[in-house]
Amino acid sequence: MSEGLEGVIAARTILSHVDGQRGRLILRGRRLEDLAGQTDLEGIAALLWYGLGAGDPNPQTLRARFGRQRQSAFARLPGLLARVGPLQPMEALRFMVASLPDGDPCDDAPAQERVTAAIPVFLAGILRHATGEAPVAPDPALNQAADFLAMLGGKAASAAEIAALETYLVTVADHGLNASTFAARVIASTQAGTISAVTGALCALKGPLHGGAPGPVLDMFDAITESGDTKAWLEAAIDGGERLMGFGHRVYRVRDPRADVLKQVVVSLKDGDNRIAFAEAVEATALAVLAAKKPGRRLDTNVEFYTALALQALGIPRAAFTALFAMGRVVGWCAHIMEQERTGRLIRPSADYVGPEVSAA
Repeated sequence: MSEGLEGVIAARTILSHVDGQRGRLILRGRRLEDLAGQTDLEGIAALLWYGLGAGDPNPQTLRARFGRQRQSAFARLPGLLARVGPLQPMEALRFMVASLPDGDPCDDAPAQERVTAAIPVFLAGILRHATGEAPVAPDPALNQAADFLAMLGGKAASAAEIAALETYLVTVADHGLNASTFAARVIASTQAGTISAVTGALCALKGPLHGGAPGPVLDMFDAITESGDTKAWLEAAIDGGERLMGFGHRVYRVRDPRADVLKQVVVSLKDGDNRIAFAEAVEATALAVLAAKKPGRRLDTNVEFYTALALQALGIPRAAFTALFAMGRVVGWCAHIMEQERTGRLIRPSADYVGPEVSAA
């Protein structure tokens, strides 16, 4: 038995390979470094969805189809916003996604297209609603990243901002059989439908051990800045049993390849006013302190470290970092859902009973 199912092979997939020993992420035969910055969310959806389900896998066709679906999602938005109350962004997004029908008699678009297009509309509306601003209607002529930034900010984003968000969304689109993806595949194996499976994935992503780290990275930066002594703060945190946010990964035994991709995103934003020099200094000190405090255990920089700075530079509120992650990862969830549905096999592992035996009395 393996606690946490570590090392257990639970699926065969053509979608992504996380090589933890060599620090590589392969997406359908393409290295992440060769995709990030070269394609957008529509392009990565076309790559991952190709041959798995209904819908045209051509990126240009997907862009048009997503545009129409964003308009459909926006029509639902006023009624949904009226009911979110004080919910946090991730909770509100979960509520809105769960409200989508698995099959829509008025819309024959595949469910993966409907939910992928709905998330940026819902999230932008949620964030504007939280500040008392009216939602901004989508522009179906734009791609997902550009339209989300326009709906969020109320104006067209710069080319650098759009490119940065596109790179981020591609970087997080799929990452093997992580907790939320596995949850989606388990639900998909029951034939519950795509929307149900994506809703379950959102629930798994909400947990701080999976999707909640980028925001706390900024909290760590703030605390270090206030302390005035980076090394002393880091050493005290480790001695106190705290986990350093942005370091270590369940699979990677070397540096997370996504960290360097997103570091370049940060460098490109805000004309250098992006805390990059400070972050590099914290990173170098943290790696040295971790090596000294935890010898024999490789804890390297992971995706959350520079994600935090990238999303801050894009003006995304910290409370919405995990929800924005879902805007990219939904593409991978949908690909895994389609792949799992093709197997027709219910996922049903066994448990090792270690409770008391039946009493003889």
